[in-house]
Amino acid sequence: MPKPLTLSIPHSLGRAEAKRRLVDGMGEVRARLSAVAASVDDSWTDDRLNFRVVALAQTIAGHIDVLDDSVEMEVQLPWALALLADKIKNKVTRQGTLMLEKK
Repeated sequence: MPKPLTLSIPHSLGRAEAKRRLVDGMGEVRARLSAVAASVDDSWTDDRLNFRVVALAQTIAGHIDVLDDSVEMEVQLPWALALLADKIKNKVTRQGTLMLEKK
């Protein structure tokens, strides 16, 4: 199995506001993935979001930890998608940064 994709997105929102934005953002994520995903499952335990996406016969699983000053993400990608890990990491970092910018 390939090594997990990990990333960290700094923020200055505080833990509660960052978590609120992630909770709200899951609706948008589901809408974007609905065209290709057979299922999107997510659940919160305290400040950790565990998720699993099945799309195009591939399963992506991971978790997001919300900290006071950053969001830490670890994702297990299947072999087919691990080849695109850098592109996926850049896209997720960009989208996550937009979601967590102060407004």
